[in-house]
Amino acid sequence: MVPELPPLPALTRAEGEFIDTYLEVVDLLGRINPARTGHTYGALRAAQALVGRATALREALTTMHLRGETEVHTETLARALRVLDGERRSGRVVIPGERTG
Repeated sequence: MVPELPPLPALTRAEGEFIDTYLEVVDLLGRINPARTGHTYGALRAAQALVGRATALREALTTMHLRGETEVHTETLARALRVLDGERRSGRVVIPGERTG
């Protein structure tokens, strides 16, 4: 039996789009990470897709700003990132530790 995930916190539509596109960008950066990728073609495809997802991220933030959502509620959005596996996903962006031995 799969454990039930905690519910997502209440987000505006723009905040939800912000979180979703942010995680998509993180996923693509993880695929591009030269310390983790094994093939140039996969990294190239991810880099090409990154342009569109970065534009979508900018648009989500623009929408928030134009609607008067001038503050980023970090605790709420961090909770949403945790529910959506953001910690694992963002871990692919960092450089792995050196192997010894």
